[in-house]
Amino acid sequence: MPALPSSLISSLFDAPVLTIAETTAVLAGLPDPRARRGVRHQLSVVVTAAVCAVVSGYRSYTAIAEWVADVPATTALALGIAPDRRPSEAMIRRLLQVMDPDLLTTAVGTWLASRVTAAPASRRAVAVDGKALRGSRTLDTAAEYTMAACDQVTGVVLAGTDVDGKTNEITRFAPLLDQIGDLRDTVITADALHCQREHVDYLAERGAHWILTVKGNQPTLHAQLAGLPWRAVPDAKTPRICHACRRS
Repeated sequence: MPALPSSLISSLFDAPVLTIAETTAVLAGLPDPRARRGVRHQLSVVVTAAVCAVVSGYRSYTAIAEWVADVPATTALALGIAPDRRPSEAMIRRLLQVMDPDLLTTAVGTWLASRVTAAPASRRAVAVDGKALRGSRTLDTAAEYTMAACDQVTGVVLAGTDVDGKTNEITRFAPLLDQIGDLRDTVITADALHCQREHVDYLAERGAHWILTVKGNQPTLHAQLAGLPWRAVPDAKTPRICHACRRS
């Protein structure tokens, strides 16, 4: 994928999703893990610059610092950076490494949730799923996993969390959804792994609805459902047939 132009000011200001000013405002409430003495660049400014760099295709700490060093003075000023005093690679790297990723995800996810509107006459639907990160598996290390909560209509990721080797997706279910401020009347969908009593209790306490797949990991519930007279249940919806192409 080709990198975008170094100056993202016009692109970001014209974009309907998130502008530089909005990004800075979203990040303004994050706690700064650095000591107050000697801080030259606000956390929101550094992280916003890093976001712009990553959007431009600069992924490593060194590449992000190069983007910050090379952008025009007008771009630096728009980001809140003095052109003659820009963040160094060491400072960017140290700050990003000590930031709390869950707090950052919560801040961004809360803002995204406020911008996502449900389809007319329908409830908001959020899908929860875990995936292995592409490229994280090597000959010597196992793949890294992450979980995300995604709005099913817009495809916007509302929350995310890492699943390290010391835990699993089940224990990360509630912390993931804790990042979404309001779940009332929201339909949460998840695979059979999350068909757990604790998950249902959690969703009920937050006023959410749920659709969970039931498989053999819940043998008693699976047997009870399998014994129901499913053939006697009428179809709730019939697919329409396209007579032009004869496909449903």
